[in-house]
Amino acid sequence: MAPVALVAFAAVPAAPAYATVYATADAAGRALFPLAQTFDAVPLALSDAQRRQVEQAAGRQAAHGQLRCWAARAHGAVVGYVFVDEVIGRQDFITYAVGVDAGGKLRPVQILEYRESHGGEIRNPRWLAQFDGRSSPGELRFGTDIKNIAGATLSSEHVTDGVRRILAIWQAAFATAGGGAP
Repeated sequence: MAPVALVAFAAVPAAPAYATVYATADAAGRALFPLAQTFDAVPLALSDAQRRQVEQAAGRQAAHGQLRCWAARAHGAVVGYVFVDEVIGRQDFITYAVGVDAGGKLRPVQILEYRESHGGEIRNPRWLAQFDGRSSPGELRFGTDIKNIAGATLSSEHVTDGVRRILAIWQAAFATAGGGAP
């Protein structure tokens, strides 16, 4: 009886010991839009034409996890959107938050959860600030507009690609609605 119990216990996968949660989506939203009083979930349902527009603007992408979005409102008016996305780093997902204000300008990116064993330099505030104020996917070229991080090349490249994709989604779904919900 004991050997079976040991085998069953040994077969249970262990959670990675290096996964670190730095912030929640709620905390990121409040940091990105501190004047917002409410954050309303926005379903993202892109048409085929919008998907093609996003792919053309953002280019091919590495694997993504779930993309979620909230409208940040102050006094009833939309002041921006908070997107929480996951991109594959080297081996596992990196969860990050992006704020796009109602005028289509990015706020500094925030890393919410990092699961890799190395490359945590991706959280460097100077590196994340490179995204602040950009308003076009064409301004988010990895290695040119957004600098590489030695030792975290795949993580920094995939986060850059993901932010470019989010900005393309905002342009395809939200900018045409005057910054309102799609």
